[in-house]
Amino acid sequence: MTTEAHLLAKLGRLSAELERLKRSGVTAVPGALDPRWFERLKKAAQIDEAAAKKGAPPAPTPSPVTHASPPVNDTLELIAAEVAGCVACGLAATRTNTVPGEGEPQARLLFVGEAPGADEDAQGRPFVGRAGKLLADMIVAMGLTRERVFIANVLKCRPPGNRDPLPDEVAACEPFLRRQIARIRPDYICALGRISAQALLKTKTPIGQLRGEFHDYHGTPLLATYHPAYLLRNPGEKKEAWKDLQLLMARMGLPVPPQRS
Repeated sequence: MTTEAHLLAKLGRLSAELERLKRSGVTAVPGALDPRWFERLKKAAQIDEAAAKKGAPPAPTPSPVTHASPPVNDTLELIAAEVAGCVACGLAATRTNTVPGEGEPQARLLFVGEAPGADEDAQGRPFVGRAGKLLADMIVAMGLTRERVFIANVLKCRPPGNRDPLPDEVAACEPFLRRQIARIRPDYICALGRISAQALLKTKTPIGQLRGEFHDYHGTPLLATYHPAYLLRNPGEKKEAWKDLQLLMARMGLPVPPQRS
């Protein structure tokens, strides 16, 4: 079977699956490609197969068409349910609970951390350990409450031994986080720590260089600051984190109290 025939067979199976989803009431698949792309690619493959018989070079592959906004039937509850059943990476075998995130569904401010720790893995909630207590204090210092913001992580499962997330784990969880951000539509994102900031901004720049200014995350202003766990180990940096939060508060139009000790 030719390469083009293999491609056509695979496209046929994908098209059949899309039709099955439509019949079951799913009008769009979050993060999926627009079905029109399959038709364009199928047509291109047919042209290539015909051209190959004449010795002509194949036509360029058409660019994918992606959904710019989440489908109306995509909810934070649905995302959390899909996270609970996810087996896309090896962390599914070692987790106790998934930790999708929690908070105000229409929050103006979204905090994104690195990954769940032992306490979070045990309870299925983000930032409930010592670092979570400090984050709650930081949120209160901003004049907000934990219930008024949304808190999530780059990873939805705890890495063994709280090691750094692996690239394939970040990639497996990224669609869930992107869907959450698209559904919440926060006015601002605060990336907590190096791993979160680098994952969201697709950069290797150190956190010390990323903090102190706003970055763009697909149209949403993003401010990076130190992770609360880092601040517990390095309390002298709390004043720098507070400067970051003051920048965020000023941008959000919140009252900015003086520098805290």
